[in-house]
Parts: sequence; C-alpha cells; structure tokens
Amino acid sequence: MEKLHALALTIEAFFIISIFRLMEYQKNMDTRPVIVLTGNDLSFRDIVAIGIGDKKIELDDAALERCRASRAFLEESIKNKKIIYGVNTSFGPMCNKIIHDDEIEKMQNNLIVSHAAGLGAPILPYIALGIFVVRLNTLVKGHSGVRVRLLKLMRDMINNDIAPYIPECGSVGASGDLIHLAHMSLAIIGKGRVYLKRQLVCATEALEKTGLTPLKLSYKEGLALMNGTAAMTGIAAFTLFGANKLLNIACVNAAFAIEIFGGIDDAFDEDLHQVKPHPGQVSVSGRIKKLYQGTGNITQREQLHDRIRNENSSDTPVFETTINVQDVYSIRCTPQILAPVKEAMDYAVKTIETEANSTNDNPIIIAEKKKILHGGNFHGQSISFAMDTLCIALSTLCNLSERRINKLLDKNLNEGLPEHLIAGEAGLAMGFMGAQYLATSSTAENRNLANPMSVNSISCNATNQDVVSMGTVAARKAFRLVSNAKNVITLETLADLQALSFRNADKLGYGTSIIYKILNKDFQVYDNSTIFHDSLVKFRKLLFSSQIFDDLSIYFKPEPLLK
Repeated sequence: MEKLHALALTIEAFFIISIFRLMEYQKNMDTRPVIVLTGNDLSFRDIVAIGIGDKKIELDDAALERCRASRAFLEESIKNKKIIYGVNTSFGPMCNKIIHDDEIEKMQNNLIVSHAAGLGAPILPYIALGIFVVRLNTLVKGHSGVRVRLLKLMRDMINNDIAPYIPECGSVGASGDLIHLAHMSLAIIGKGRVYLKRQLVCATEALEKTGLTPLKLSYKEGLALMNGTAAMTGIAAFTLFGANKLLNIACVNAAFAIEIFGGIDDAFDEDLHQVKPHPGQVSVSGRIKKLYQGTGNITQREQLHDRIRNENSSDTPVFETTINVQDVYSIRCTPQILAPVKEAMDYAVKTIETEANSTNDNPIIIAEKKKILHGGNFHGQSISFAMDTLCIALSTLCNLSERRINKLLDKNLNEGLPEHLIAGEAGLAMGFMGAQYLATSSTAENRNLANPMSVNSISCNATNQDVVSMGTVAARKAFRLVSNAKNVITLETLADLQALSFRNADKLGYGTSIIYKILNKDFQVYDNSTIFHDSLVKFRKLLFSSQIFDDLSIYFKPEPLLK
C-alpha cells in the first residue's frame, strides 16, 4: 500500500510539474500576429504596431533570395577589383582613399563607432523599435548587399523587444540619418546600450539574455545600416498615427459644436461641397454630417425665413434680427479649413510608405542587371517636405479648435452658455478660465513649429554634403507639434462635454449621441472641486491611447438595406 501511495504521489507530482511546464510554455509562446517584411508593402500602421509590440515580424523567403543574389554579386565585384564607395573606399570627402582588402571589414566598425555621436534625450523606445523595423525592411528589398544573417539578427532583436538607444539630436537628413542609425547599429555589434522590454541595459546583456550573439560586420554592412532615412521615416510614421486621430477627433468636436450652437444645416449640404470639390473638403464635410445625422439640434435654413420675419413688429426700413443668418467661420467653414489637413495627411501617408519601402542607401546593387549604382537615395527631402506640410496643416487644425474653445467660454459669444462654462457661482468658481491658457499657449507654440525645416539646408562634411534635408529634425518637430495639438483637442473635447451638460445632449444625432455616451462615462462636470490637470491627463489618454477614434465610420448610421 505504501508503494502504491508513493507511486500515486509521484504520478501526481509529475502531472503538477507537467501542468506548470505547459503554463510556462504557453506564457513564453509569442502569439502575436505576424507581419512579413517583403521590402515592398510595410505601412505606417505596421511600423507603429511593431514598435509598440502588438505585432512581430518575419522575413519573406523570396526577399531573402534577392538579398543572397545581391550579396553574391557584391562579393564577385570585390574579387574583380571593382572600386566601390564605402566598400573598398573610405567615406564622404575621403572617398578617394582606397582601402586595402585586409582592412575593409575593420572600416565598417570604425564608421559606426565614430558616427555614434548623438546627444539629447533618447528617442522613445517604441519609436526606436519602429526605426529598427524600417531599416530592416529597406535592407530586405535586396539592393544593399548585406548578408542574410544580419537581417535575421535584426529580426530576432526586434521580436525580442530590443530597442536601440538613440539620442534625438544629430541627423541632417542627407547621407541619411547617419548619427541616429549609427547608434541603432551599435547594438548589432554588441556595443552601446539598448532598451530590453523598455528597461535600459548594455547591449551585450540584452543579447545574452535573449540568446543572441552580436555580429562582426562584413564589408558594406555598416554603411548599409547607417546610410538611409529610417530614423526620419520611423518618427514620421508615429507622427502620422497621432495626426490621424487628431483629425478624427477634430471632426467629432466640429459635430459637437454644430449641435451645441444649433448650427445651420446648409453649410454641410453635399451640393455645396460638390461645387468646390477638393477631396479633403468633401471627405471632412461628409464625416461631420454623418456624425450628426438625425439630430434635433441643427437649424434648418428653410425654418429661418419665417422666424426672422416674425420678429419684426414694426414698419421700420431696417430691423435687426436676434437669429443667426450664418454661423461663425469656426463652425461654418470647418470643411474648408480642414480640407488641406486631410489632404496633407494623405500626401504624408504616400510619402512615408514610399520611403519605408524604398532602397535608400548608397551605393545600391541591382544584381539582376549587374549594376552597382552610386547616387543619392539617402537624401530625405521628401520626408522633410511632407513633415513640414503636415506641421502647417495641424497648426491650422489647432487654430480652428482654439477659436471654438474661445467661443464656448466667452459669454459675449457663447449664445447663452455660462461664462467660462462655470457650473456653480460665477466669480467664486472659475470653470474653464484657467484651462483655456493651455489651448492658447499650445496653439501659439505650434504656429512657431510650423516654420519649415526643409529649406534650412546647411553645408557640412567638408562641403561633400552641400545640400541637406533636415528631414529628421522636421519629423521630430512634427511629432512635438502633434503632442501639443493633442493638448488643444483634449481641452476642446472636455469643453464640449461641459457645454452639453447644460443643453442639447438629449437631441444629439446618431453618431454624436453614441460618442457622447462613451465619453460621458468618464466625464464629470467640472465644478472646481478637483484639479483640472487630472481631467486633462485622464481624457488625453482616453482620446489618444485607446481605439475609440481610430475609425469614425463605426458611428455612422447604417444605410437601409435594399429590398
């Protein structure tokens, strides 16, 4: 019996251990969706999803075959004593210095450590990981002559959440993001620091903990890693992701404003915008109208004529009506004002995704045509210009939002709402008075940030780089501008909710009603009993760190089914 009991205990222990092992195995399994890098179809949303850790990556087999062919042709060219920039020559203005074959691999290491010369606050780890992904995707195109083992190491580092430590200052955006990508490359050769699952550690420690081994770079590989536009493109992708939410929420706030003030319907009539058919204007107007569809708050133009005539009880030649014949521009002209914002964003999407799926180092290798081409694909003027355009557009979005906030708070303009949206005794309570300064200052700062970087070329590198793009500075500036714009839009959303607590919430349209109910769950009418900052932090996170406003079409009233 004792033996049977012992056997039973052994079997029980075996099953317990097996269960724990299974649980640990399941815990360690990476079940994230996979994005296969082909070098051709990485979207800005993919970059963001990989950067924040929602998705992992794999490398396309056909792409790897192209990379092998590219490497083989490069090796053949070296054996045939071809002179190739950055392979057996030095760099920049020293390209006339020919390097002995025995030293050409050492030169790649020297390039990285000498150009890892950035300063400033580190780029956020999830953006740094996005930069890493962009660089890998461009190398996967198969025109850079790197070995497949380098590509696989980069893949494994990304999937293990090893984000390079990259100081924000240093790139001039031509010859690529040399300083930023040198810092990115340090981890590959086991130098410098990285973020391992968002914790800052030495690169060697991170590689050891994840079972990876640093790589000794072969010729062309250091240059291929550094000589490109991945930093500006990665930052731009995250900037655009935030900008997309800004535009969506700006449309929601526009719909709220129309309903709060009983705006007149014909400013959003489809026919009005068809006779001035800018694509952005038609799109924005359509979104806003679909959000407030079915509202009981909008004033119909046809109802105004008799109401205005009935106000006149005398035969005077002129009388002044108290009814608005037209709304102010910040309500009536919203589609026209946001039209170029939408179009600037569409342009930025095309530019960013083209760049993220391009070969942008130098020289490039076209193995199938037996060509090694020296050129300037590393130049970031396209990204720089797109980011400057986006800055101008989003600064305009802030202007619009800030003016609507002012209309809500100014008792001379807000059509009967409490001054400063005060819920309580005016004078004793301050309502939104202090918070308005946040919108004013953020809007003013964004007007300054809207000044372009793409025209600010300064010659450097012993005049070898005589015209540069400043693309990474433009992208960093745009990212900061988006952050400021989030402040303005967050405050306007809170002001809208406060205004709706006083009137018109019961007659909201189909979409605005759904959105109001969602937001109102987390909203408390501000009555000066709490610190305003806390509400701003809470709602900024709700608006921009959730998926509530990723797609506005889910709030549109479904079209009736055809019989």
